Amino acid sequence: MVRLKGPARKMKRHWQLYLLVLLPLAYIVIFKYIPMYGAQIAFRDFSPVRGFTGSEWVGLKNFSDFFNSPNFWLLIKNTLIISVYSLLIVFPAPIILALALNEIRNARFKKTVQMVTFAPYFISTVVMVSMIILFLSPRLGFVDSIVKFLGMESINFMGIPDFFSSIFVWSNVWQGIGYGAVIYLAALAGVNPDLYEAAKVDGASRFQKVLHIDIPGIMPAAIILLILNVGQIMNVGFEKIYLMQNPLNTSTSEVISTYVYKIGLLGANFSFSAAVDLFNSVINLILLLAVNYFARRISDNSLW
Repeated sequence: MVRLKGPARKMKRHWQLYLLVLLPLAYIVIFKYIPMYGAQIAFRDFSPVRGFTGSEWVGLKNFSDFFNSPNFWLLIKNTLIISVYSLLIVFPAPIILALALNEIRNARFKKTVQMVTFAPYFISTVVMVSMIILFLSPRLGFVDSIVKFLGMESINFMGIPDFFSSIFVWSNVWQGIGYGAVIYLAALAGVNPDLYEAAKVDGASRFQKVLHIDIPGIMPAAIILLILNVGQIMNVGFEKIYLMQNPLNTSTSEVISTYVYKIGLLGANFSFSAAVDLFNSVINLILLLAVNYFARRISDNSLW
């Protein structure tokens, strides 16, 4: 009989664990890595009839056309404004909620708040956008009723371009704050109780406990999530933005993801849209590597 040595022996001993990893690994390879072969159409004048390799190679022409298009700076500006706005508001909101919930001593009230804040996460994007449009309707929405009650004229919130980013971001906060807080509550549950006892003996206030025990306790999880969020900063949620768009607010709501959909699928300009999306992915990769590098330099927490 052949005796296995080294890694093969360890794999045979723990084959159940490797089998468990097999399906996620296969999913990543099949749906993430293999489709990268099609990224070459960004450098070709792609024709479905001629296929990937049969289409004419045009090099960086599609990228040059995008950089020189009148929509380039508008798309970059809108994407960055919504992404950075979301990062500044949506990212810290669950942290604040988790820290506040951790200080609540009434268990029933705490569970009620958790349930109320977590429930909107299960609302689908289509239903969420329908609710937003209905709430902000200048004739039927309760927000318009409040505006009229205060003696002001009706406001078409969805038709004013300057309001779009705020509506998008704060509705994201409402929908995702409860779900995001669960991660930080789990991190707070792992904090050593002896630290609180020592702080109590030293006469620390509740704010000082939060500042010197709770925040450092959730910092590793917060840094990892921050790195992941920055790595996706150019990938603004396509579905929600596309559903919220209308002819009146496209000057601030048109982002790279919606532009790629309209040019690529609706306009059938596959090569140009692939170049735009590839450019977007490269920027995200650079940001991810940069943030991970700085996180590793200033702390002990990073993705790798």
